[in-house]
Amino acid sequence: MYNKLQYISQGNTVEEQLYNIHKALDNGCDWIQMRFKKNYSDDAFTLAEAVKMLCKEYLSTFIINDNVHLAKQLDADGIHLGLSDMKIEEARLILGNTKIIGGTANTFEDVLQRAEENCNYVGLGPFQFTITKQNLSPILGLEGYRTIIEKMKTKNINIPIYAIGGIVLENVESLMETGIHGIAVSSLITQSENPSQLINQLNEKLYVTI
Repeated sequence: MYNKLQYISQGNTVEEQLYNIHKALDNGCDWIQMRFKKNYSDDAFTLAEAVKMLCKEYLSTFIINDNVHLAKQLDADGIHLGLSDMKIEEARLILGNTKIIGGTANTFEDVLQRAEENCNYVGLGPFQFTITKQNLSPILGLEGYRTIIEKMKTKNINIPIYAIGGIVLENVESLMETGIHGIAVSSLITQSENPSQLINQLNEKLYVTI
């Protein structure tokens, strides 16, 4: 099963991205989603090539946000697609059946759609307000996750759900109690002054048996 902690990369330059990704890997994060605003520039290839080598060194999962062709070119472990990005079916044809394809969702209907599209996991959010992402979808809160997870059980949908959006350490236990698989964070790790301690604490909360 997939790691319960995903780091979604931040940084406006290749150098900033690499610094933040290396920090996450070096302190125990085993899943990197490379999210780079210059996704279709030469810089994106340079960054992705370097991140692939880093993830190989750390035996970590390497996912690219949005750019399916870059993921194919560099043989990344997979891709994460938003609701307005390339269709899952099309991405699957390009990448093949062995690659991980994750999809964004905000509602139960979105989750249902992602399950029908045979996504491997769903990033469901936002949990609460975050400045990391523009054009924020309606906030779910704990009750939103509880409701969606219960509906999933009713429909026998077993796709792993990752909570995303403004999550801090103190939220993790209550979020996991809703039945999600894990969390995806960015600023929490990027801005941490003690990432080793933080990631250890996150993993302790994520992997505790409920």
